[in-house]
Amino acid sequence: MSEIVRNSRIIYAAVPTGFPEPGIHLTYNDSLTIDLENVPLNGGLLIKTVALSIDPYMRTIMLGADIDGEKYLLDQPILGYGIGIVLRSEISDIRPGQYVHVDALGNSAVIPLARVTLTRQPEHAEYSVASVSAGVRVMKRSTSLPWSVYVGAAGMAGQTAFYGWREHAPAKKGSTLYVSTGAGAVGSMVIQLAKRDGMRVIASAGTQEKIDFLKEIGADVAFNYKETSVRELLAKQGPVDIYWDNVGGDTLDAALENMSVGGAIIICGYSTNAGSAPASSLMKMVYKDVHMVGFGFNTLEHKYLDEFYATIPPKLESGELKFREEVFRSLDKVPEALLRVLTGKNRGKAVVVLSDG
Repeated sequence: MSEIVRNSRIIYAAVPTGFPEPGIHLTYNDSLTIDLENVPLNGGLLIKTVALSIDPYMRTIMLGADIDGEKYLLDQPILGYGIGIVLRSEISDIRPGQYVHVDALGNSAVIPLARVTLTRQPEHAEYSVASVSAGVRVMKRSTSLPWSVYVGAAGMAGQTAFYGWREHAPAKKGSTLYVSTGAGAVGSMVIQLAKRDGMRVIASAGTQEKIDFLKEIGADVAFNYKETSVRELLAKQGPVDIYWDNVGGDTLDAALENMSVGGAIIICGYSTNAGSAPASSLMKMVYKDVHMVGFGFNTLEHKYLDEFYATIPPKLESGELKFREEVFRSLDKVPEALLRVLTGKNRGKAVVVLSDG
């Protein structure tokens, strides 16, 4: 017996030189179908997509970067981080009806049932067949939060902030943190973690609405980097003891010039569209004995995953930790959502929701 349905996908159609344009670099294709009853699983899973995370790193992969073996292939579906429901399974530990989750780089951990690893990220498609070699995360939702939050503040973005802060931030009560892209999904969580540790927080964003959000979540100094010089602001409000870097370039230079002796810089990301030259003030690290570290959240997952799920989702549910989402309700909105993220027009963590689960 067959159950043949549409299987729309988002196709990587052309390599962008500037911002990826919907309909040119990323296209929506609804011409294919899938036989849900008979499509071969080859020892893996058939997954119906529930929610997809839209993240800046996707642009990096579009430019040809190889992140832990992942690349976007022209004329093929793009890949990403998301949650889906299992329709069929040939894995003994995973059953139809369970929700599974794969992180942005194809790594994962188990909550709490099984540990297997997908050979690739899930496709941005309505349905995906995931062949398995060794990581899928079986999700058990212990809060009333929607699944969209589990690809955002309770997912990779929140985990990135939590893991990096726990591992690398020498937080001391009364010391000063500066966070660039402070209203983003990662930055906003970092701000709230720092305030819980008693720190003074400086944060920047690019719109008044985002500045208002920074103040709402506790930033002591919130400013618009498009209107105020980062360098001048930090000179007045610093020195900075910890800089959480989401953009690189001249902003990193400005932070380096205004670090305290023995300060720390945590490199979380950089802006591929800012046109920024590489940081040129790295000798300040020598003069000021500054420690700089980059990290990937995957490498820290084994240390902090259980602690994260035990503490962060309940605090998000209660409102003790705040978050914002910008939810798009159909797959064809993926290109638009990514463009809004890359141009800073998103009004919260960008998530594409295909089903409420």
